[in-house]
Amino acid sequence: MSTLPSRWDGVEQRVPESLADLRGPATGKVALPGHLGWSGLTEYDLVNPLLRMSLYRTVITGGGRSDAESYLNADLLLADWPTLRRGIGPSYRRAWETKISALGYGSGAPGWPR
Repeated sequence: MSTLPSRWDGVEQRVPESLADLRGPATGKVALPGHLGWSGLTEYDLVNPLLRMSLYRTVITGGGRSDAESYLNADLLLADWPTLRRGIGPSYRRAWETKISALGYGSGAPGWPR
């Protein structure tokens, strides 16, 4: 009997190398492709913080490295991370905070204690 791989296998490889790799838009509307937006909402207005965090959560938990690089914006991710990190699960949170030190707890990132 074979076992299916965990959905958390390889999470670390899906995280970009640095914030500089995140080239997503900072304004406007973002339409996700079918492989990310298959379960519902496919267009997100970045001006709306709840929609933006929903978009970011979808990309972080369901996308690959190239998706993160295309759809996530470094400045918005830094600003939203203190709230966003609570909704993505410990495996994703650990992978992102380990690889991108500016997101780590106590790093001096916005919203974090120093």
